[in-house]
Amino acid sequence: MRIRHKPWAKPELDACPFCIKYPENNKGNWGNSFPQNQPIHIELGCGKGGFISSAVTKYPNINFIAIDIKNEMLAMARRKIDQQLSENNLSADNIKIFIKNIAQIDTCFDSNDAVERIYINFCNPWPKQKHKKHRLTHQRLLEKYKVFLQPMGEIWFKTDDDNLFNESLGYFEKAKFEIKYRTFDLHSSNFFENIETEHERMFKEIGKTIKFLIAVNK
Repeated sequence: MRIRHKPWAKPELDACPFCIKYPENNKGNWGNSFPQNQPIHIELGCGKGGFISSAVTKYPNINFIAIDIKNEMLAMARRKIDQQLSENNLSADNIKIFIKNIAQIDTCFDSNDAVERIYINFCNPWPKQKHKKHRLTHQRLLEKYKVFLQPMGEIWFKTDDDNLFNESLGYFEKAKFEIKYRTFDLHSSNFFENIETEHERMFKEIGKTIKFLIAVNK
């Protein structure tokens, strides 16, 4: 997805108190970057922030980290987070955001961070064979996540793309994750702990079914 350059994005992120400029400096010590010692959940590729802005207000007992590769996306997510926190009269104590290519995620986290859950929501499906290694669910990245995802920690993955979902099941198996829950139609399933994203609402309106799984780090 291409997004136009927004000259206000970087200055707003630079001024944001919960945006981390050098996330590598927190590697192995993310727990101490939050005021409260709480479980850590990460969203990889947070986009415009529809999911993470709702999550931080719904679960104040969780410390969230949201990551995206684009200043423009992260800046829009920052605005949504601020709006949601303000509307709910909450502080930004349980949220950190930063810019990073997910392929370099291992420069920012290690086993000492003991992340409890990772969210991957509607990532780029990279349909061409030569590009599939860039998928956020590809085995080469799953192996990186396993380093900082605690034992029995979970990855929650949602997509509208049938091919991506089916091939991701194979990636998780090769990386020795256990599929705890799987549905090919999330909104008709018995799973109710769901936060809708912008993409999800759009796909639902045009009649596309949402695929969802929970994979456990065994």
